[in-house]
Amino acid sequence: MIKIAFCLRKLPSLTDKEFHDYWFNTHGPIVKSVAARIELVKYIQLHTLDTPHNETARALRDAPEKFDGIAEAWWEDMASLEKAMDDPAVADVWQLLVEDEAKFIDLPNSPVWFAEERVIIG
Repeated sequence: MIKIAFCLRKLPSLTDKEFHDYWFNTHGPIVKSVAARIELVKYIQLHTLDTPHNETARALRDAPEKFDGIAEAWWEDMASLEKAMDDPAVADVWQLLVEDEAKFIDLPNSPVWFAEERVIIG
């Protein structure tokens, strides 16, 4: 499996509630509606919980501040990803997704990268 990992920071103008609501109820359905066109086989959202355990875990590791969430999207293999990324017929999908992301994500401060999934447990 090939995956994109996207560590999200919300726009400073949004509350946590507004960010999580938009991401789940607006952006999620958009991704679902275009998934087949870009051969996306799985998409999940990891919404950060508001818990004091975040600070405990951060302090133990001297880690930076938490992200507001993580999005993960899967393709079957590199060929599927490359087809989706390089096909001019789906350029409108990528444009749609980025334009929508700009409505709730602080894009310049939200790292994103492609990775190969290597399962250790499960």
